[in-house]
This record gives sequence, structure tokens and C-alpha cells, in this order.
Amino acid sequence: MNVRVKKLIGTVILILLVSIYAIFATAFATLYLGQSSGWVHLAYFFFTGMLWVVPAMFVIKWMLTPPRSSRR
Repeated sequence: MNVRVKKLIGTVILILLVSIYAIFATAFATLYLGQSSGWVHLAYFFFTGMLWVVPAMFVIKWMLTPPRSSRR
């Protein structure tokens, strides 16, 4: 697969990942953490703010791997 195409697909995946993840993380927080203290909110949003990085790392790694024809 062409590097430019991989980067385009990866960029779209990253945008969708971050958007959908943010919506679900915020919806979960409003449904279940509404009456919690500020410290719980801080810990939750810190943890969920770092958690999206894990799948993003795999997408970025995939985007940056050279095509199979040039690896040989």
C-alpha cells in the first residue's frame, strides 16, 4: 500500500478514534460520575485522557511502517 494512502487512512482512523472515544468517555462520566467529587472527575479524565494513546500508538506505528516492497 502506498505511504500516502496509509497516512490518509491512518489520519481518518485517528480522527474517528479520538472523536468517538471522547464522546463515550464524556457520556460515561455524565451518567455515572455526576454526583462524584472533583477529585474523582480529575482522576477519571486523567486516566481516560491517557488511555486513548494506546490504540493511537498502534495506528501511528502502522502508518509509519514502510511498504512491503521497500522492506526487502
